[in-house]
Amino acid sequence: MTTSRSDALVLFGVTGDLAHKMIFPALYAMAKRGTLKIPVIGVAFPKWSLARLRKRVTDSIKQSGGIDNQRAFHHLLSQLKYVIGDYNDQGTFTAIREALGNARRPAHYLAIPPSLFETVIKGLGAANLAEHARVVVEKPFGRDLESARELNRVAQKVFTRDSIFRIDHFLGKEAIMNILYFRFANSFLEPIWNRNYVASVQVTLSEDSGVEDRGAFYETAGCLRDVIENHLFQVVALLAMESPADRDFGAVHSEKAKVFQAMRALKPDDLVRGQYAGYRNGPDVAKNSDVETFCALRLFIDSWRWGGVPWYLRSGKYLAETATEVLVELKPPPQRLFADSVPATGRTNYLRFRLSPNSAVALAARVKLAGKEFVGDQRELHLFEQGPEEEAPYERLLTDAMAGDGALFTRENAVEAAWAVVDPVLKNHHRVRPYKRHSWGPKEADALIASDGHWHNPSLKEASR
Repeated sequence: MTTSRSDALVLFGVTGDLAHKMIFPALYAMAKRGTLKIPVIGVAFPKWSLARLRKRVTDSIKQSGGIDNQRAFHHLLSQLKYVIGDYNDQGTFTAIREALGNARRPAHYLAIPPSLFETVIKGLGAANLAEHARVVVEKPFGRDLESARELNRVAQKVFTRDSIFRIDHFLGKEAIMNILYFRFANSFLEPIWNRNYVASVQVTLSEDSGVEDRGAFYETAGCLRDVIENHLFQVVALLAMESPADRDFGAVHSEKAKVFQAMRALKPDDLVRGQYAGYRNGPDVAKNSDVETFCALRLFIDSWRWGGVPWYLRSGKYLAETATEVLVELKPPPQRLFADSVPATGRTNYLRFRLSPNSAVALAARVKLAGKEFVGDQRELHLFEQGPEEEAPYERLLTDAMAGDGALFTRENAVEAAWAVVDPVLKNHHRVRPYKRHSWGPKEADALIASDGHWHNPSLKEASR
């Protein structure tokens, strides 16, 4: 596999929601930057005309921010082609080959339900559309350890290892990449970034909206599969990994995989599953559904650096805020020289990473208050603050995939190691606990973390400072 740029993009599932919400705006952004210079061949089952597809693209761009560059917009529309076909019909892949024309290094983007991944990959192989090509696979990559292994086996039988791009838009966020940079571009962290000084780590990804019209998908996935096993595990890996030997993405992937391999497999008592009030009344949801819309878990990484340090991960729908934050809480000073150096309430020193809706890095330290008494207060020093990122994750990831840059994608050993951690509790778990909408989840989640304090609830007031 060479590092030549892809000379066409084949977009399977072009009429779907993912393409409408994320991929079309990303392609438009690429057109505005002048980096979209290849044909975009949409593939789907509906018998649409090219004019209807162009209208769908137009609607998408208008909804995502508007058309502010007519030249780039018309360039994008001019690059579009449409192939109608059933993914189970080999004739569809023959039609794709014809639509590709002289293109010989296409990138095949599978923006389709996971149940169709294997079908399309095998179809591409049978039609000789995989040689010199790349395949971009949307998450979830498998739904448990067994299916992930099988999908990896099928994909690697058709495509070379370096031409498989497992996309997770979370990894394309500027704030996520800043974790890696912040950790290894500064020397002051290393002496304290271990079990001797870190008391616990929390990662919260909360959403103030519900499942909405995605009931059919959520009934097959749930919060543990949809968010924690991929998004939050990736954040943990960046926080916990050892320094890679260099900036080569292979070295980074290797260190992240070691973190997943060191994670202790979960047991039922390690997680609390919740379901917001009214979820079962949603479309395509079973009336007695036990699917979790909230999940909190306690995780351990059995490595020399992190042995014994609890990691608390939490995510859910219809929570109090929409935000993503990491809180690394440090242990108190070994000697209580000042009465309030170990506060009776509140937290000891910590490092806080806000990942969304904006990004920030803040360090909390105690400072003495004015006066004769040696008493103080904890204040946050903001080391970094940034508004919404300029380059959207899908634009960045699409550009990288078509250039053959795998730095922000996931390798098969990491995928399988992550599934191995959650696999024991995918079926063997406690029943969901109900929680009120716009709360912070079921009370049982508070009991999970009680031995190490309490949850850090992200506040949008802090985000707007």
